[in-house]
Amino acid sequence: MMKKKVLLPTDFSRNAWNAITYALELYKNETVDFYVLNAFNVSGYALDSMMVPEPGERLYDEAKEKSEQGLSKILERLSFRDDYPNHAFFMVSQYNDLLGAIKNIVEKQDIEMVVMGTKGTTNASDLIYGSNTVLVMEKVRTCPVMAIPSEANYKEPKEIVFPTDYRTSFKRRELQYLIEIAKITKAAIRVLYVTNEDELDEEQENNKKLLEENFQGLDHSFHTLSNVDVKGGLSAFVESRSSDMVTFINRRHSFFGSIFSKPMVKNLGYNSKVPVLALHDFTN
Repeated sequence: MMKKKVLLPTDFSRNAWNAITYALELYKNETVDFYVLNAFNVSGYALDSMMVPEPGERLYDEAKEKSEQGLSKILERLSFRDDYPNHAFFMVSQYNDLLGAIKNIVEKQDIEMVVMGTKGTTNASDLIYGSNTVLVMEKVRTCPVMAIPSEANYKEPKEIVFPTDYRTSFKRRELQYLIEIAKITKAAIRVLYVTNEDELDEEQENNKKLLEENFQGLDHSFHTLSNVDVKGGLSAFVESRSSDMVTFINRRHSFFGSIFSKPMVKNLGYNSKVPVLALHDFTN
């Protein structure tokens, strides 16, 4: 059985801890090395400037110590929870900004999934997703990112919604993490097409067939919603069915990628309850 490697960024918030426990439950029957990462910086230093604090400087040492103490508390909490003997934990404290640290560890440890918390809304005008999470979804292109809202308590996903416009062809490896999660949780995949068109053209029909082939052997079905906007349609679908997760392929230049870019993120209110898995295209 291949060991999986999953990265869990934390800022020591309750929200980040919630994402950690979600990941442990999701992968409870798998053999996993979890890397718990805290990126710290030092006040008074811009991370992108030439001035870098040296180990030995008081501010640096204090920040590093705070980071390491936070991680050892997490390790302690995890060892109390000793639920799954097939899980191993590695604590990483790094002087870096969050995105830089994530990219660095993903590369260095060959991580295959990042699971992180998203700040919920404090008021309506706030972004639903912490901008950090959106940034990581946009910029980490070599492995999938799963965002866990602070309101999401783990329950075994029964249904994963996969919105698509059928405009791009699908490669099996782009879908492998979705397929794997569907397999280990026995969740059904609901492919959702939101449209203003009457019917699929030939290209779309072909892409739909590709999806059908990729999901063979899994519980899956195809759904169409007409004459609603994508965001509204997606949230209505998820809410009415109490689906447990939304997943999409975050293409560099796509109609769907744009849903998760900042202005639209505001409107994804329902996502304050549902985890979102961003998969990446391999065309780059």
